[in-house]
Amino acid sequence: MGDAVFFTDADFEQYRTLIYNESGIHFTASNRSILESRLKERLRDKPGVTIKNYYGIITKDKEELKNFLDAITTNLTRFFRNQAHFDALEHHVVPELMKIKQGGLTTLKIWSAGCSTGEEPYTIAMLMSEILPPSWKFEIVASDISLKCLMTAKEGFYADTRIAGIPEPYLKKYFDRAEGGYKVKPNLMSKIRFDYHNLKNDSGLRNLDVVFCRNVIIYFDEAAQTTVMSRFWDSMASKSFLFIGHSESLFGMDTKFEFIKTQWATLYRKFI
Repeated sequence: MGDAVFFTDADFEQYRTLIYNESGIHFTASNRSILESRLKERLRDKPGVTIKNYYGIITKDKEELKNFLDAITTNLTRFFRNQAHFDALEHHVVPELMKIKQGGLTTLKIWSAGCSTGEEPYTIAMLMSEILPPSWKFEIVASDISLKCLMTAKEGFYADTRIAGIPEPYLKKYFDRAEGGYKVKPNLMSKIRFDYHNLKNDSGLRNLDVVFCRNVIIYFDEAAQTTVMSRFWDSMASKSFLFIGHSESLFGMDTKFEFIKTQWATLYRKFI
């Protein structure tokens, strides 16, 4: 693997420019070591391929580029992560949307963008199943740039160590016990469509009532963040809601979203 160990300044610039252009993910000098270690991991399975060779491969082979972007993304998630957001969804967002849609369409459309291994969309699906009246329906699209994560999400199996945070009644109602863990029941799984998507591109989704994109834009620079927010705006209905990570903010960014503070959590809305 020769020069794979020597990740020069020129290599770093080349790779981080490609990553930014293809995904909007911004590697700074302070997280250079993360990129280097992920690259070394990737090349471990490719005997004889150097960092310089590999750059040539991913600029020509779109599938390998997808696999590479998959390998460098960080996927930290869990069920009911940041409970305050789900409280706001239950007590503020859904009641507001039901008022807005009264006498019209009774289906709520939700996008979990950057869904990782599926804990977030399954959490949303469980909650919506519990709180919506029988006459109302919901649809969830869950997307990620990591094909590996999407495969885990689609399978819907979670080891015993991964189910912390799920209330006991939900676990019994929406999961089947399986060897070493739990499997999401088919009925809940049917509410979610998992799809590969790079946030740099238009999703093609429209008239969404709720978008969750938490702990994702933190990896983008301001220009990429603004582009992503503009795409979200285009994909959302005229009266709709956006959740981002609790450590993220649209403050100072050129967007049309309105900041709102509920009793449970802060979020954003599109009201035109």
